[in-house]
Amino acid sequence: MMRRREFITLLGGTAASVSTPLPLFAQEAGRIYRIGFVSAAPREEAWYTAFFEELRGLGFVEGQNLTVISGGFGVRNELLGEVAAALVRAAPNAIVAAGPIAARAAQAATKTIPILAASDDMVGDGLVPSMRRPGGNTTGVSLLAPELDGKRQDLIMEVVPGIRRIAALSDPHVSTPQHLQSLKEGARARDVELLVFSASTPEEIAPAMNEASVASVQALNVLATPLFFFNRQTVLARATELRLPAIYQWPEMAEQGGLAGYGPRITQWFRQLARLLAQVLRGANPGELPVEQPTRFEFVLNLRAANAIGHEIPAGLVLRADKVIE
Repeated sequence: MMRRREFITLLGGTAASVSTPLPLFAQEAGRIYRIGFVSAAPREEAWYTAFFEELRGLGFVEGQNLTVISGGFGVRNELLGEVAAALVRAAPNAIVAAGPIAARAAQAATKTIPILAASDDMVGDGLVPSMRRPGGNTTGVSLLAPELDGKRQDLIMEVVPGIRRIAALSDPHVSTPQHLQSLKEGARARDVELLVFSASTPEEIAPAMNEASVASVQALNVLATPLFFFNRQTVLARATELRLPAIYQWPEMAEQGGLAGYGPRITQWFRQLARLLAQVLRGANPGELPVEQPTRFEFVLNLRAANAIGHEIPAGLVLRADKVIE
């Protein structure tokens, strides 16, 4: 059985970027728009389905007036730069880059072709100097990831009352030392020790989680990064095998078998990105389009996952969840 109530929250006083009025541009009749992708995820993922659905609703239909240059999906991180360079040579009208590593690769390959980036922290990742005025050839949707990682840390501490030691699973390509230090200080303020375990490739994920288990941590905060989401089946399966209560970046991960998830829905995130892309294809300057942020966040708890690892979630926390899977 599932229960759900949706809400809009302002996290830490931060709201969606307030866009300045922009001129309206029209699509050119008879024109074929060409876009390329730089992404570690395959095209079959649900968020890309949502992305193309949104584009169709805005008048950009693949096979009619939209062409997607091949070769940009399902690329390993170490090959993203090579793929981005090849994509630039194909001269698309815009490039969509999923994640900070992909966005940096695209930016290194071109200073002129518009880049639409989906990133955990557009400013913190160094992709744009300002949310309101990104400048250059890049804009996109930013996730507030550092703040959300901290919120998830607080929530997993409530999932495990009396916790004294927690682990963070970190991607060193994404999580900065400053961010990790902030999380440690937040845990220390609640008399909890935070240990950080890093994985930078798919092959390193399970060993890092094993190390956390050996260190006798009582819960795991899986920090924001495309790496862990794209390899979520590995992460979810290992957490279950280790009987380790864990919280994840996306509500969808709790729906797919994780214990808990908190954040915006990734499908809605990519629908936002599609709307920005449509503006750029119609002629808007990406450097003048404010970086957007999600405003709706969901807290999902999976009681079946809790039962699988023999953990009981406090009843009060269950009542606060936006969706409970029983």
